[in-house]
Amino acid sequence: MSGLYDNHNHCQFSFDGHRTTAEDTARSAARKGLAGICFTDHCDFYVPPMKAKYEDCVPEVFDVEPRDQEIMRVNDLIGKEFPGFRIFRGIEIGVQKEERGRIAEHLGKYSFDQVIASAHYLDETDPFWGGYYQGKDWKTAYGHYLETLYEEMLWLGPGFDIMGHYDYVARYAPYPECSIFLKDFPDIMDAILKYLAENGKALEINTKTYQSYSGRVPVPDRNILLRFRELGGELISLGSDSHDARNVGLNFEKAAEFVKSCGFRYEVHFENRKPVMSRL
Repeated sequence: MSGLYDNHNHCQFSFDGHRTTAEDTARSAARKGLAGICFTDHCDFYVPPMKAKYEDCVPEVFDVEPRDQEIMRVNDLIGKEFPGFRIFRGIEIGVQKEERGRIAEHLGKYSFDQVIASAHYLDETDPFWGGYYQGKDWKTAYGHYLETLYEEMLWLGPGFDIMGHYDYVARYAPYPECSIFLKDFPDIMDAILKYLAENGKALEINTKTYQSYSGRVPVPDRNILLRFRELGGELISLGSDSHDARNVGLNFEKAAEFVKSCGFRYEVHFENRKPVMSRL
């Protein structure tokens, strides 16, 4: 995995990062031969009430300053063991129309190397716990998710760098249809890909999605990457979405080969919100 960067990871500062620490995950990444890692801890200001049945229903916002201090400490430590390995400071902002004010305030207050825009909760439900899918067929559920993500990215504009796991909605769905294909959502996917391409945003290949979920195995759609490239898109980001040190860089060799087979030759990571290209 020499030269690859894992741009989507969580550590103990995320509400669901208790299975690892920044130090353990960074050391695991370096041992696996990654060139660098970015910690993109969760920031969701609104958590739907239905989630309270499973977890404490509180805002999932990490403390930026102590997290960044810990990253600086770990960067110095791991850098001595693995010269050249780098650790970056990121955030995964949960886009939510009702929380636009707090999102803008938060992103204006702190600086990050990169910002991932993701949708975790919508319509006061949580796809992870299944509530979102009730009363919807697969096409309605997936389409509405994509439309919501697109609308919030338009609003966020310069405030983000990477569109996170557009196929998150398919991971936990109850339907046999477990992948997002361009042929099923041509209009909204075209709008999303065009926006990313024209505004210098990165399309994330989130390798956590492409594994078995109750026997269902989502797959990435080659046509989505081909269409992104056709529209002028150049920025591809690899992210394992790790919440465990063992999963950092998950299936990156396979993902890199897939991306290369679609005509891309570089992966992007961000430093101080500026894209830096690395050969796949």
